[in-house]
Amino acid sequence: MTQPVSPHATSTDLLVLHTLRCIGFSDLSAVAKASGLSESDVESELIDLAVAGLVTRIAGAFGGWGLSEEGRAADAERIARELDEAGARPALTAAFDHFLVLNPELLDLCTAWQTRTLDGTMTMNDHSDPAYDTRVLDRFTEFHQRAEPLCAELSSALLRFRRYPVRLADALTRARAGSLEYVTDSTVSYHTVWFQLHEDLLATLGRTRH
Repeated sequence: MTQPVSPHATSTDLLVLHTLRCIGFSDLSAVAKASGLSESDVESELIDLAVAGLVTRIAGAFGGWGLSEEGRAADAERIARELDEAGARPALTAAFDHFLVLNPELLDLCTAWQTRTLDGTMTMNDHSDPAYDTRVLDRFTEFHQRAEPLCAELSSALLRFRRYPVRLADALTRARAGSLEYVTDSTVSYHTVWFQLHEDLLATLGRTRH
């Protein structure tokens, strides 16, 4: 009987490098949250990556870490090699097609959350109508349930994708508990995590955003 192939695990240094590629210029805490690693582990890897010239750091209250041009090139090369060595390209390509079906729905939901129609006029949603917000959140919950198989597809191919369903579920739970910024208005919101998943898929498959 053929044994199932275990999902491929990404090395810690590549996970940190690639996380920074997907989330963009960020502070240490954001990289740790997005990668699922401890801040101490992330900081250690970032220092080593900086010594190698792959990342840069800007100090100060509004500082953070970002990829250098060499880092972006190294990430693209290493991620492509990881994908092929894991034999996961067909699975991720199929999953990306699934993502592209769901993506317009998520964008429509975000629009419904941020705006609403009153007396025939589109206006910003000031969240003064709890019933309206609840209806939209119900739609987000239904969407999330349909996105879960996609997350399972990705996670079964590469272990690093397992972080996305955890982050998406956490954002939705917090939003439903009353922290409305976790829908679209936070660096850890549902929309932000979904956007980073999109970036990850594009980078992993070597594609560009249209």
